[in-house]
Amino acid sequence: MSSKVKTKQPNSRQCFACGVDNACGLGMTFYEVGAGRVLAEYSVPENYQGFPGIVHGGIVFTMLDEVLGRVTMVGDHTKFTMTAKVEVRFRKPVPTGEPLQIHGKVDRRRGRLSFASAELRLPDGSIAAEAKGMMAEVPDQAMGAEQLEALGWKVYPD
Repeated sequence: MSSKVKTKQPNSRQCFACGVDNACGLGMTFYEVGAGRVLAEYSVPENYQGFPGIVHGGIVFTMLDEVLGRVTMVGDHTKFTMTAKVEVRFRKPVPTGEPLQIHGKVDRRRGRLSFASAELRLPDGSIAAEAKGMMAEVPDQAMGAEQLEALGWKVYPD
């Protein structure tokens, strides 16, 4: 992880991308690395490959989509968003078993909508995939204390 000041974001128990108890999930962790910026570092196991040694495109999409949602939470981890629209550009094959970085940032906000972008970078720093998304805020009443407790939404130790 880079030397920047970072703050770990919460995870849930069963989310496919970040669930700490989801045996089939990715188990990713996310860090705030500045105002409206998030970083995840992850190495994709080969059981998520499409072609031998190459990460399935759906998994690449999932990692980018999760970062798009995570950047909208910077500063308020109880303010969830849902994907309204995403455009992904796949530039290079993503290898399994290699350390990857997924960077995200909020580009702008308009009312209940956040517009964000994300990049998946290979170990050499080149961009393998990128996404632009429109994220819609989940109404406060939909994610109260009871729902957060049911999610297991908290910061788990590394």
